[in-house]
Amino acid sequence: MTLTPPIAPQRPHSFTAHGITIDDPWAWLKDPNYPDVTDPDVLAYLEAENAYFEAQMAPHRPLVDRLYDEMKARIKEDESSVPQKDGDYLYWTAFETGGQYRLWWRRPMAGGADELLLDEPALAAGKGYFRLGAFAVSNDATKLAYAIDDNGSERFTIHVKDLATGALLPDVIPGMLSDIVWAADDSGFLYGLANKEWRTDNARFHRLGTNPAQDVELYHEADEGYRVAVGETSDRRWIVIATGDHVTSEVRLLPAADPFAAPLLVAPRLPGREYDVDTHGDTLFIHTNDTDPMWRLVTAPIAAPGDWTQRIAPSPHFYMTGVECFRDFFVVEGREDGLDQIELHSYDPAVPPRRIPFPEASYTAGTGDNPEYDQSVIRLGYESMVTPGTVYDYDTATGALTVLKVQEIPCGYDAARYATERLTIPARDGTAIPVSIVYPAGFPRDGSRPLFLYAYGAYGHAIPPGFSTGRLSLLDRGFAYAIAHIRGGDDLGQQWYHDGKLEKRTNTFTDFVDVAKGLVAGGWTSAGRIAIAGRSAGGELMGAVVNSDPDLWGAVIADVPFVDVLNTMLDETLPLTPGEWPEWGNPVEDKAAFELIRSYSPYDNVRAQDYPPLFISGGLNDPRVTYWEPAKWAAKLRATKTDDNVLLLKTNMGAGHGGKSGRFESLREGAEEHAFVLWQLGIAE
Repeated sequence: MTLTPPIAPQRPHSFTAHGITIDDPWAWLKDPNYPDVTDPDVLAYLEAENAYFEAQMAPHRPLVDRLYDEMKARIKEDESSVPQKDGDYLYWTAFETGGQYRLWWRRPMAGGADELLLDEPALAAGKGYFRLGAFAVSNDATKLAYAIDDNGSERFTIHVKDLATGALLPDVIPGMLSDIVWAADDSGFLYGLANKEWRTDNARFHRLGTNPAQDVELYHEADEGYRVAVGETSDRRWIVIATGDHVTSEVRLLPAADPFAAPLLVAPRLPGREYDVDTHGDTLFIHTNDTDPMWRLVTAPIAAPGDWTQRIAPSPHFYMTGVECFRDFFVVEGREDGLDQIELHSYDPAVPPRRIPFPEASYTAGTGDNPEYDQSVIRLGYESMVTPGTVYDYDTATGALTVLKVQEIPCGYDAARYATERLTIPARDGTAIPVSIVYPAGFPRDGSRPLFLYAYGAYGHAIPPGFSTGRLSLLDRGFAYAIAHIRGGDDLGQQWYHDGKLEKRTNTFTDFVDVAKGLVAGGWTSAGRIAIAGRSAGGELMGAVVNSDPDLWGAVIADVPFVDVLNTMLDETLPLTPGEWPEWGNPVEDKAAFELIRSYSPYDNVRAQDYPPLFISGGLNDPRVTYWEPAKWAAKLRATKTDDNVLLLKTNMGAGHGGKSGRFESLREGAEEHAFVLWQLGIAE
């Protein structure tokens, strides 16, 4: 245990692109044998950083333990989901008291004993990491195909279980990265293998009882930037093979009763056009952005899939995010001015749609688990920053909402102790940025209180204003907690996403800074009293704003941060790179993209200045943001920054992008991060 920060040596390394030579003296931290990391110098540096992390956190372990105990006390240990009917069974999951992982159960509708389908705790026993991926019960309900990852690399292995005997079948398929879809006769299933670059470029059929090496490839994608996914339509008549990147998609349908039939191409790929498909009878329901970034719904005969007829036009205020067909109605989900909405539509276009009302000014809501095509009641989920997660059944005939479950907080919870608002703060270009904020009742707006600010801002991924039990530990210590719905997400529609990517990427960073300054101006907090956090692409955001505005932040959490952007986007051999070019730009071929990425890439823009306290995390087996990105960033910061503020790098040596597995292990990691924030902001216990 040492209180001396480790220093990663600099080793001469440079490369030239577009006539520009860039020095990268910490490039050696990328093990050339990756994904096997065996270089003794690399491992020694990561272990030294972990030892320094432990030494720095040692005096604060009592606080970590208190926070962990608080967070754990808010979790119902024997939590279970609301059972849902699918065919002849009710299905649900449950935790045992003290259990890190779920048990998967079912019960016959006709009566009989509960059946344990899958015992995650038993599968995870003795493993440092465990994650269940695909889980698919056969149509006749006699077999279960499931996939597990036991090291965080997201390379899953499929197993098949006979549910009558509990025995595992000999069918074992390693290297899978997809969902699993059974053929109608349950003779086998579709899935996708990850290739050596960790890209799913195929859809394959495995017939039970045969050698997986003989599995038939039903579709192969030639474009290395596209990924292939498998699914099924709501009526389960069709298997869906979808391929696409971040901006373009293409869908093929196979009869579930004959997966070897010639696939039906719904519409050929057109650059910039995305669409997804469901079916009702002989009609395709196609959700697409072909004419507007707010999306629209068109229909077409299955016999003539290119003959599109508009069913729901795009709206300037309603961003249509999804469509799901049921036998007697279809459901449209979306966001109106950033707030979730759910609409029920009749197949008769003359019947007006019904929107389900929700009571709060800021919330998140959506459809839940609705596996059956013939349903008159649909399962919904609802929560807000002050309202715990609530599960409803909505009667489509009467419009009645029935509460099935409210998230239980065993140690008690009083929503009246907190308040939530939805603010708008102008960005420097005048754009109004929505902000969801929750705070203790009576919160003074005199700038005296600390504030925790979170954002993501990439891939069109919206951050919903949902409930968090872990967040209460900050609120109860006087914090306000805000989510900045910055451009780069699709909180206000797909154009909101487009306005934070590629050549407009820096809007994401300046939006975040401007929200922080607006919160200071509004008296919510003051400069230097703001803790900020982001993970993955949100970690890139953290890296950019500590370079641009270091004095604003009192503590920074950067989880698995995508900070070595230029190097990663130049390396075509990395798993995600070709598929990421539509998001960030292609610096290999495009000098303008090269120069833009170079101008904001956090690692490339570290400079001699004071930086705020930083808590950086990584995962040795992470295939998304490789371990050397946070490691190189931390090393360069240590060598360059001019302050004495704490900088911690923690690398999970047996985990990947999501950190440690198990619900309590992830709680402890959250407690560590909260403890770091309280320590750095001087919040006395």
